[in-house]
Amino acid sequence: MKERSIKNTQYIILAIIALMFVLPLIWLILASLDTNASQALNMPTNWTLGNFKDVLSSNRNLRGFGVGMVISLIQATVVVLITGLAAYPLSRYKLSYKNVFMYSILFMTALPMIAVIVPVYKMFLTIHILDSITGVILYLSATSLPYGIWLMKNFMDGVPIELEEAAKIEGANIMQTLKMVIAPLMFPGICVTFIFTFSGSWGNFFVPYILLSSQNKLPASVLLYQYFGQHGTISYGPLAAFSIIYAVPSILLYILSQRYMSKGFNLAGASKG
Repeated sequence: MKERSIKNTQYIILAIIALMFVLPLIWLILASLDTNASQALNMPTNWTLGNFKDVLSSNRNLRGFGVGMVISLIQATVVVLITGLAAYPLSRYKLSYKNVFMYSILFMTALPMIAVIVPVYKMFLTIHILDSITGVILYLSATSLPYGIWLMKNFMDGVPIELEEAAKIEGANIMQTLKMVIAPLMFPGICVTFIFTFSGSWGNFFVPYILLSSQNKLPASVLLYQYFGQHGTISYGPLAAFSIIYAVPSILLYILSQRYMSKGFNLAGASKG
């Protein structure tokens, strides 16, 4: 009887936590379809798709989605390539400074990018890459490398070294081994690193807000702020519609990657068997 009451209590707590996460999502959907959306969670009296139409008919919004996609895709690709190459010697070679380097990497993952934004701003101003999409990509890539290296190194540790040695016997060099043997087996790790980096860049407001000043270069994460008007006035309907559209790329990326991640896990399991 006691165990049953404990389980019931646990279920109630979990249900409350789930409700706390679900209610904002319900509000987001209902508000995006309401002509008179407000802070309250109400069923729309006048259903409409006009909020989505207004968001998608704006050239500024479309350009912002495009800029954000370019920044996020390029940054995620650069981070995956660099962290994959950096993780290989850390995983395969016995280096005297490995532990110090890895602990330094772990420390840098906890370092907030806000802490260095002022010197970075001055440096970008000096080398004339302020208000540059390239500069934003470089900064976001650099700040994502520590955690990316840590992730990729741990995934690479799970790839059997015997397969790599067999490839070397067949005459493959290091780059061929990385491409043909290691990369397919650690594809789940590549997907995780790519999704983590893409999502972090796609949702980053502070960095492009500080480093970009031209309106035509602002990504969608910054343009979201346009629906917060002066004196506390907020356009809740368009804001909700923009937020739903804004969340679609990350959700689609995660869904599409599940298929390839499962294949990678199956390959890794088969190789160990």
